Amino acid sequence: MTNNAIILPSTELHALAIAGQTANDIAAQSAFIDYRDRKAKNTLRRQDNDLALFAQYLRAAGLQVGDFAQDPQAWRGISWGLVEGFARWGLQQGYAVTSINVRLSTIKTYARLALKAGALDQTEYALITTVRGYSHKEGKRVDEQRSVTEVPIRKGAKKSAAVSIAPEQAAQLMTQPETPQGRRDALLMCLLLEHGLRVGEVALLAVTDFDLKAGTLTFYRPKVDKTQTHALTLQTLKAARAYFEQDAPKSGSVWRASASKGNGKKAKGTLTRQGMTDRGLTKRVNFLGNTVGLHGLSAHDARHYWATQAARNNTPIDRLQDAGGWNSPAMPLRYVEAAKIANEGVNLG
Repeated sequence: MTNNAIILPSTELHALAIAGQTANDIAAQSAFIDYRDRKAKNTLRRQDNDLALFAQYLRAAGLQVGDFAQDPQAWRGISWGLVEGFARWGLQQGYAVTSINVRLSTIKTYARLALKAGALDQTEYALITTVRGYSHKEGKRVDEQRSVTEVPIRKGAKKSAAVSIAPEQAAQLMTQPETPQGRRDALLMCLLLEHGLRVGEVALLAVTDFDLKAGTLTFYRPKVDKTQTHALTLQTLKAARAYFEQDAPKSGSVWRASASKGNGKKAKGTLTRQGMTDRGLTKRVNFLGNTVGLHGLSAHDARHYWATQAARNNTPIDRLQDAGGWNSPAMPLRYVEAAKIANEGVNLG
């Protein structure tokens, strides 16, 4: 039997080991940078806020901390006990259980990066990953206990549930005054309510994304890194034609912001500079929601309405997943399950 294995001299093995360790060191130093380069701005903004709150908690305990979002060395000395204490502190401060769970997920993600960077050892990282968040049932029990002890619950603006939109309210939101602002708002609400776009996707829309002759919209989804084409609904196509014929810019961003009177108030029905951020669009959706009695309305509530309506009308899971820009069927499946009649098919006779 012939052995074809190549045996390297000891000097070459030593050089290979040095080269491998050097490559590991370089990769470790860039672990945070590489990770953050792949994430959307909104994701980084949320993670930075999560880590800033973690730092606030540690400083309140008298500890000196670094930049957890950018500096791997800031994670030296972070233990599972500190992370678990942060979760308990969040409850005492009145933060929502869902927010605490998200923050724990952020901490675990960056702890993993710190492990790769050599700032955390394997044992401590493994212990940090064992710090659990709260299930839905556990969260309800925790909130019940906090209400008994009069701890304020749901600190911050995040809602515990989506604002429920009735079909007649959706119709009102998509029917706006015949002014430049009204035509823009009608198109905005149609894209949210009849196509389920995320607010970040809406903010990125350019004039060239619309093909009104073909009746289509081609747009980019940063969250899943996909470019998709939607056939515009009749209502959306009508709104797009009205806005493009009279108000839309000729190129660049499709959106134009509401004009200001100079005193901080908006000039009624008029538009001005080109471009709107996702935050500006969210504020506008909130304002329009108030006009139809939907207080606290967000762009995500409109996406929730779109997915719920699609599920109620028996849209197949794979079609809903694709149209909504999800990478897995887990999220659209929630809408389908919620839309089911629990006792459908039960025969009592």
